[in-house]
Amino acid sequence: MKIELHKSVKKFLLRLQPKEQSRILNAIYKLPEGDVRPITSRAGKYRLRVGDKRVVFEYQKDIIFILEIDSRGSIYKK
Repeated sequence: MKIELHKSVKKFLLRLQPKEQSRILNAIYKLPEGDVRPITSRAGKYRLRVGDKRVVFEYQKDIIFILEIDSRGSIYKK
């Protein structure tokens, strides 16, 4: 499957330390494997857990579209 990152996700990743950045990107490029669960409050959206960060994404045909990344406490308040 092809993976696309939203513009805000790219900006978020650039602000991280290189070690954490590579950890998150490795987890993203292994999708759909990993700790993935549907988000009950958002239809059609899924979350990937990477340590204390959450990656929110959705499937669009043969593309996994990464919508946002944030800390566990902040991601679900949006």
